[in-house]
Amino acid sequence: MSLAQNDRPTAPAPAETPVRDRPWLIRTYAGHSTASASNALYRDNLAKGQTGLSVAFDLPTQTGYDSDHVLARGEVGKVGVPVCHLGDMRSLFDQIPLDQMNTSMTINATAPWLLALYIAVAEEQGADISGLQGTVQNDLIKEYLSRGTYICPPAPSLKMIADVAEYCYENVPKWNPMNVCSYHLQEAGATPEQELAFALATAQAVLDELRPRVPAADFPAMVGRISFFVNAGIRFITEMCKMRAFVDLWDEICRDRYGVTDPKFRRFRYGVQVNSLGLTEQQPENNVYRILIEMLAVTLSKNARARAVQLPAWNEALGLPRPWDQQWSMRMQQILAYETDLLEYGDLFDGSPVVDAKVEALKAGARAELANLDGMGGAVASIEYMKSRLVESNADRLNRIEAGETVVVGVNKWIEGEPSPLQTADGGIMVVDPATEAEQIQRLEQWRQNRDATAVAEALAALRAAARSGANIMPTSIRAAAAGVTTGEWAEEMRKVHGTYRGPTGVSASMSNRTDGLDELREAVNAVSDQLGRRLKFVVGKPGLDGHSNGAEQIAFRARDCGMDITYDGIRLTPAEVVATARQDEAHVVGLSILSGSHLPLVEDTLTRLRDAGLGNIPVVVGGIIPEEDAKKLRDLGVARVYTPKNFELNSIMKDIVELAKTNTPP
Repeated sequence: MSLAQNDRPTAPAPAETPVRDRPWLIRTYAGHSTASASNALYRDNLAKGQTGLSVAFDLPTQTGYDSDHVLARGEVGKVGVPVCHLGDMRSLFDQIPLDQMNTSMTINATAPWLLALYIAVAEEQGADISGLQGTVQNDLIKEYLSRGTYICPPAPSLKMIADVAEYCYENVPKWNPMNVCSYHLQEAGATPEQELAFALATAQAVLDELRPRVPAADFPAMVGRISFFVNAGIRFITEMCKMRAFVDLWDEICRDRYGVTDPKFRRFRYGVQVNSLGLTEQQPENNVYRILIEMLAVTLSKNARARAVQLPAWNEALGLPRPWDQQWSMRMQQILAYETDLLEYGDLFDGSPVVDAKVEALKAGARAELANLDGMGGAVASIEYMKSRLVESNADRLNRIEAGETVVVGVNKWIEGEPSPLQTADGGIMVVDPATEAEQIQRLEQWRQNRDATAVAEALAALRAAARSGANIMPTSIRAAAAGVTTGEWAEEMRKVHGTYRGPTGVSASMSNRTDGLDELREAVNAVSDQLGRRLKFVVGKPGLDGHSNGAEQIAFRARDCGMDITYDGIRLTPAEVVATARQDEAHVVGLSILSGSHLPLVEDTLTRLRDAGLGNIPVVVGGIIPEEDAKKLRDLGVARVYTPKNFELNSIMKDIVELAKTNTPP
């Protein structure tokens, strides 16, 4: 017998439709060749659904040189867009209304200048600059530790960071005046605890500098404008816990150190690019999975979710990504944000004993390191210490990969595989036309000829006076931008007033106590040194403007562990300086490290100068992100060995150095 209507079980009430969170800003880090070519790329990406811009500048722009400077040779337009003056910035944002855009600019030493150019263009567009939204990275401390695009010494650099923050507080209140960047710290080998501590120490140094400049009542709002730019590696549970630790520690610092009581000014606001360091040249298609997994670390936990995400492309370990490669990474973000139900729920990890325990352990380690840095006088006073710690941590990481303790699929395990159909006849990357540099220099010369020389001279004099007097340099920088001053001219005034800085290399003068696999190498170095009549001399140089020094540091670090006599003077050398060092130190082998894509012109110049100096017998080895076609050209030029990221076994490279040194053995 059927149940009466009133006796039927009550159906569950329909669940309320979840309210979706707003997705994070979706960006791609982009810029190459020329301002006009980059502008076309930006507009295409915006049309494809990108919701914010992230500008990559080339190395001359980042380090304060115009495109025609001797150090800029071979570097123009390679790792980003060249911006020498207002005309370039105008072209970069042509048909892009800046008052409707959220723009992130990855720029540090020249951050005041690039922001000045950006504001000048916005004013030309008729924008109310008080409504501009975006971020300028403006973090010099991490440049001394990892990326290497610094110009001036730490103290005046810290003052310029504060100038930007103070100016934005008064004039562009929606702009984030500093992005404390722990991204490159992890790239340089930082452990999660070091990444937490070194980044937070940097933020403290900046806020300590800013506090006297701002009325006490307004200081909490200033604290609230500081943002962070972080890295997310493949150990995504640890990385997710690291982000939760960042949230807690920043809240603690804002409350206890700076007395900020309003929770909205204590929020940890951050953008992220996931780890490019872990992308592999071998089986590069595997990088798609790595990027996706790493993105989960900064999106799964609602209470520690990124405000903006930019993803590398699968082929960045090979060279410059093409527009399609960038589109593929952007689609990954869009699928997670719009197709899945991730944004419909609260935090998935609240109350998890596993997560809570890991977060507390990370916080304890970071607090201990922060206390250590405070005891040494803070971040600025501890640069050399932090640099040495990063080099040591990176060496430990590489040792674990070499030993197989850390598995990297396709690199040290499951090496055999099918060739990738994604790597087409063009190598699967975009190549910048060599003519681009000459064309950019021609446009720069034309700009100089057409501008008002008197106005430029007056603007530079005002800029110089402001820098010398200690005044905020932003107002005079904006006026200089409008007058037609160039990037190199602006930076030269800063160099004249504050001097040029060379950062620590982090490579210890003494050998470590490591013995794993090194005894045989040390014996080989001793033997060849006896044959040479003195200790094997290996000169490691970084010609050009490439500041990615991790590889050079690790080669120098391992070579010293093997017992070689090492000269490594750090970054940003001319080929002439490398050759002069090789002559002075009587090098047996010269190693060149170039990761910016400028290997062909810089290596050819160095080889020519070595031959002209009567040093053509010295074997030269080269390391970098070098396509096989270019590697063949380098070997044809006379390079003895070419190493790329797939050559991760440093001991094998050391054996090559020993064998090459034998060619310099007296008969």
